[in-house]
Amino acid sequence: MARHNTDRRALAEGEEALLGVFLDTLWMERGLSDHTLSAYRSDLVAYSRWLAQRHGIALLQAGREHLIGYLAERVGSGAKARTTARLLASLRSFYRLQLREGRVAEDPTLQVDSPKLVRPLPGTLNEPEVEALLLAPNCDEPMGFRDRTMLEVAYATGLRVSELVGLCLGQVNLRQGVLRTIGKANKERLVPLGDEAQAWIEDYLPGARAVLLGANATPALFVSRCGKAMTRQAFWYRVKHYAQVAGIGKPLSPHTLRHSFATHLLNHGADLRVVQLLLGHSDLATTQIYTHVAQHRLQELHARHHPRG
Repeated sequence: MARHNTDRRALAEGEEALLGVFLDTLWMERGLSDHTLSAYRSDLVAYSRWLAQRHGIALLQAGREHLIGYLAERVGSGAKARTTARLLASLRSFYRLQLREGRVAEDPTLQVDSPKLVRPLPGTLNEPEVEALLLAPNCDEPMGFRDRTMLEVAYATGLRVSELVGLCLGQVNLRQGVLRTIGKANKERLVPLGDEAQAWIEDYLPGARAVLLGANATPALFVSRCGKAMTRQAFWYRVKHYAQVAGIGKPLSPHTLRHSFATHLLNHGADLRVVQLLLGHSDLATTQIYTHVAQHRLQELHARHHPRG
C-alpha cells in the first residue's frame, strides 16, 4: 500500500508480510502519518538486517540481549539520544503487537529503558525586548495597527500561533474581558485579555480591521490586506520582521511570545497551576519547564549583580 511502499527487498518474504500487517494496524488504530509509518518501517528494516547479519535470526526470534546489543552498537557509533528513543519506540510498538497476536512469547523490549532526553529550554524574550517588539509596528497604517494588536493579544494571553490566527469575533467577549479558544485535542479554555490587549482590540475592530476587510465578510478576528483570515505563516513572518526592527538578535520561534508570557508570569509570582490553565496544558509536567527558565534567569541575575555571584 502507498502508506509504506518502500524497498520490499529489504526484508525476507515472511517478515515483509508481517511488517505490512504491523504498519496497517498502526495506521488503523492510531492514525499515524505516512512520515511516522515510514520511520517505523526504516527502523525495523535496519534492525532486521542487523539481526540477520550478526546472529542469523529474524525479528520474531530476537531477545532482549539482541536488542541491547543493537542499541549499544548504535550509541557507540554516535546515534543521538532522540534517534535512539524513537527507534526503541518503533520496536516496542512492533513487539507489543506480536505479543498481543501470540506470535512471540515475550516482549524483548520490556525492561529496556529509553534514553533520557534533555529537553531544551524554550527561547524567551526579556521584558524590555517584549516592549521593544510591541512598539515596532507602525500603528499609523492598518496592517501595522493589526500587527500591534496581534502582538498585544499574543503576549497577554499566551495563545499558540494557530489559536491566535484562528480567533473569530464570537470568541472574544470584550464586556467580560476574556476570549474563548479551542486548543489541542479540541479542548476549550477561557483566557483573560488584560486591559491593554482589550483596549487594542476595541480600537482595532472599527478601525484597522474595517479598513482591511473592505467589502469582504469573514468571522476571523485578524484579517489580511485581502480581507481574509490571517495565516500562521504570515503572522510569523511579521514577527520576524518586527524583531529585526526592534534590534532583537536572538533566535525566535513561533512560540517565543507564548514562552515569554509563561516565564514572565512565573517571574512575577504566578502559581504554576494557574499558568497551566492559561496555556491549556493537560499535564502540569509540561508547564514545569518554565520554572526552569525562571530559575535560570534568576541565576543569571544573581551571578551578574551579587558581589559574590
